[in-house]
Amino acid sequence: MENMRDPGDAFAPQEVARRVAQLGVAKVRGSSLTLFVLAVLAGAFISLGSLLFAVAITGSMLGLGPTRLLGGAAFSLGLVLVLIAGAELFTGNNLAVMAWASRLVSLRELLRAWGVVYVGNLCGALLTAGACHTAQAHALGGGAVRETLLGIGRHKAAAAADPLALFLLAVLCNALVCLAVWLAQAGHTVTDRILGIAFPVTAFVALGFEHSIANMFFLPYAMLLEGGTGLLARSLLNLLVVTAGNILGGSGLVAGVYWLAYLRPGAVPRKLP
Repeated sequence: MENMRDPGDAFAPQEVARRVAQLGVAKVRGSSLTLFVLAVLAGAFISLGSLLFAVAITGSMLGLGPTRLLGGAAFSLGLVLVLIAGAELFTGNNLAVMAWASRLVSLRELLRAWGVVYVGNLCGALLTAGACHTAQAHALGGGAVRETLLGIGRHKAAAAADPLALFLLAVLCNALVCLAVWLAQAGHTVTDRILGIAFPVTAFVALGFEHSIANMFFLPYAMLLEGGTGLLARSLLNLLVVTAGNILGGSGLVAGVYWLAYLRPGAVPRKLP
């Protein structure tokens, strides 16, 4: 009896691996229309988290570290909404590689689902950026939020001048995002899941890592504020490089590593405590 696990305890890592693989099957084989609608929602949710991040750091006198931590906590709203309210986020869906590696879905099915979700996320982010710009959300703080958003967009566009550094920041970003999704899957309650999400997401934002879906909001918003297409070429390069890095970070450093540890043929899971 002493070896029985409390049902309130978090799922063990090997259990999470199986849950993530099965969830990947459901996502990859889901209706394209359902995936797209939920992906639009996810793009909007991440955009709202991005806007909250900008508001939270504007005018902060706390210093670099505390300000970045505050902004990261604010940005966590996006992934909390995605995982708790229900939506499909491209970066989190990179974990579906576990289902493909386990031969539960085909590569064609995986890429189709990723394509639908990526386009849906882009539509959601663009629609949210357009709506917020039209509503002049950037006018908060007497226009101070406008300067923050413009500065973020310009910085991200300029970062495209060093593709390798940008790529590595994106790899690290989605490793943390997928770990947030992983930890959320280990929880039993809404509170468990929010706590699992908050710390990795706060970390990647505070550390300045690059998230492709957040950039789908920040870069177009900055272009709207500038009123021209001066940032367009560098923005497109940013999204291309960051998307590639996000895929490697989530699919390789999280999904791939945990598949090797727990789901590969011949893997012997550890005994549960």
